[in-house]
Amino acid sequence: MIRNFIKENGFECYYDASLKGYNTYKIDIKCKYLIFPKNRDELALLIKYLKESNIKYLVLGNGSNIIFSSIYYDGVIIRLDKLKKLVINDTTVEVEAGYSLIKLSMDISFCGLSGLEFASGIPGQIGASVAMNAGAYNHSLSEIVESVEVLNSSGEFVIMTNSELDFKYRDSFFKKNKDYVIISCKLKLAKGDKKEMLEVISRRRVRRIESQPLSYPSAGSVFRNPEGMHAGELIENCGLKGYSIGGAMISRKHANFIINYDNASGNDIVELINKIKVEVYKKYKVNLILEQIIVD
Repeated sequence: MIRNFIKENGFECYYDASLKGYNTYKIDIKCKYLIFPKNRDELALLIKYLKESNIKYLVLGNGSNIIFSSIYYDGVIIRLDKLKKLVINDTTVEVEAGYSLIKLSMDISFCGLSGLEFASGIPGQIGASVAMNAGAYNHSLSEIVESVEVLNSSGEFVIMTNSELDFKYRDSFFKKNKDYVIISCKLKLAKGDKKEMLEVISRRRVRRIESQPLSYPSAGSVFRNPEGMHAGELIENCGLKGYSIGGAMISRKHANFIINYDNASGNDIVELINKIKVEVYKKYKVNLILEQIIVD
């Protein structure tokens, strides 16, 4: 039935597709269907059909904050890679959800617009990054998002303003309302000094290389920093640097990173996360909150 729908509507679809190249942990997992909608109307049509047919689906950004815990996703993975239109009008930027956040940060900095330098090392797509309120260096996307266009739970395109998005630390309205899909974002930036901004980005890149295990697949910071504390420091003080389960290891370079150093499964990573939570609670009575999302 779904194959007929896909064929009749001309969707770009791959069957029993590997997702190893679509998650930054490089977990080797397959999905039943991998679909790339060409535009927002095609996306709306697809999601409407999947909901009406009660077919499991996941809208996947860059896969930079995802842990696939099984070996097969028995449903539809939707990628928004083709939704990447960018329009810059003075200090206002309108950008579709599939645009790379790193590329966006560089592109607008080259245009002399300031406000997104902090995101130059965040390997997500802008839509998914807004949904999780991604941030770094004490800044987050909530500071510059003016509004978003979404496909809501009723299948309608609506505009939601910043005040409606319930932004919190690494959290937003979309974390609790997963049937809303961000289509595009309107960002409000400021004029800046291009040379100074690019120098800041360059210095931070050097700092990331020095402090983060960028030579191994990972999904960035595993846990949120508890108030007034650093998750990496708590984990390191528990003696867990270098601790491994299967092919997953707590980085020796930064303890709040789990790396795939030897063909790790999603389950290896999940078990390691649980080990960290137990040991940190045992020593500090702190419940670490997972920043990444586990997908069954």
